[in-house]
Amino acid sequence: MGEPDLVSEPDQVEAAESIEDALAATERGLEEALRGANIAVRELKRALGAARTGHVRDLRKALATAQATAGRLAVDTGALQSEFTFDERAYLSSGGYVKELLAEAEARGLSIVEGDDDRLLCYPSLLRVLPNDAAMEIDKVRDRRLRPSVLVSVLAQAQERGVRFKAEQFLDSLRAAYELRVAADGKRADTVVRLVDLWTVLTMMPGQRTQYSRQEFARDLYLLDQSGVTSTERSPRTLRWSASTGTKGSGVLTTVARNGQEQRYWGVSFSSEDTEPE
Repeated sequence: MGEPDLVSEPDQVEAAESIEDALAATERGLEEALRGANIAVRELKRALGAARTGHVRDLRKALATAQATAGRLAVDTGALQSEFTFDERAYLSSGGYVKELLAEAEARGLSIVEGDDDRLLCYPSLLRVLPNDAAMEIDKVRDRRLRPSVLVSVLAQAQERGVRFKAEQFLDSLRAAYELRVAADGKRADTVVRLVDLWTVLTMMPGQRTQYSRQEFARDLYLLDQSGVTSTERSPRTLRWSASTGTKGSGVLTTVARNGQEQRYWGVSFSSEDTEPE
């Protein structure tokens, strides 16, 4: 049996300004520790084989090597644990994480923009930082993979997969809200109505606004727009988008397109083919 493999000292986990740096340093230290763990396992297997065959001299050597390696491993893992002091909750709360995530996305050619609430927009996903849970919320699903390089990869894959969107179902709901609003206001059946007012109708029940935010509504408007669907079997009336001068004032809904460009929506009407909206 040759000389036992040397167990190298794991890299020290130095204080890092970013969570990516902190995790990368810890990753390097853990890779070194795992090499030591593999040596310990290997020596224990040798000791087991020697015990089964009666090679007493080899048994003693393997046990001694395994003990020394395991002792070193315990010290190294203890150091890794004590040196990883990154406060992820404070970092998430400070806004530093969002800046780091945006920088990582830009470097990878992925567009993430900050919305007009606490969400981030990355077509087709909506994200929100959850500091108290040390997690990200992606389309209402908690994800605890906080490493920016990993999260950007996840978002890029979601973008490549695209999104399943029931355009006709959404259009029927939008038309129903439109008809309720037009009737309540006593307006013409084909008048232009602000989309933000339709969102108010769609979320009038208690708690619905927290379940279906303006950002989600704006994202769905973009998906409807991209689908090209303007009428359904339930109603032959045609959806007409209206920008007017409203895109410069209140009530504008903003989302991000797949190419990263800002997309703005203001109003719609539902008209017969032979009529023009008011």
